[in-house]
Amino acid sequence: MVAIIDYDAGNMKSVEKAIQYLGEECRITRDAGEIMEADRVILPGVGAFGDAMKKLHRFGLVEVIRQVTAKHTPFLGICLGLQLMFESSDEAPGVEGLGILPGKIVVFPKKDGFKIPHMGWNSLQIRDGARLFQGVAQYSYVYFVHSFYLKAAEPSDVAATTEYITHVHASVERGNVFACQFHPEKSGEVGLQILKNFCAV
Repeated sequence: MVAIIDYDAGNMKSVEKAIQYLGEECRITRDAGEIMEADRVILPGVGAFGDAMKKLHRFGLVEVIRQVTAKHTPFLGICLGLQLMFESSDEAPGVEGLGILPGKIVVFPKKDGFKIPHMGWNSLQIRDGARLFQGVAQYSYVYFVHSFYLKAAEPSDVAATTEYITHVHASVERGNVFACQFHPEKSGEVGLQILKNFCAV
């Protein structure tokens, strides 16, 4: 069973539909027992970093997420879910993230001709051997919506990058921990392949 963590952060239903389309059993839940017993766990989300961390604390999910990742249950963060997995964000100074992976979330620099938030389809440069991208062609396009981007501290964690104003770490993986800044559930066949790969980990 795939547990989709419910912390009132939006975008859960579209992730649920994509996982169900792949024929996988899934459940939107904030029940600690269900999350701990799940075969795989997804942390989706759209919204603000600070508010999201408050909700994760309020629902008692911070320690649950840390325990799930520590016991090597396959775990996938999507969009805001990716950002929460790191140590801090320019969006909410002083608010600690989950700290599952080292790095920080920073605001896009302003540049003439580029809009913030970054919203639309961009191509990925995929690292050889990245497990989340098996069967996905180099420079495939995926769908992004974000105003802040990841600077991972460990280059070896970066599975895919894209270019928008600057060099963006678009996906990471370490062990059984994975995350995407883009929305695989809104990225057509490419996104479904990525989610299928996660469900096969």
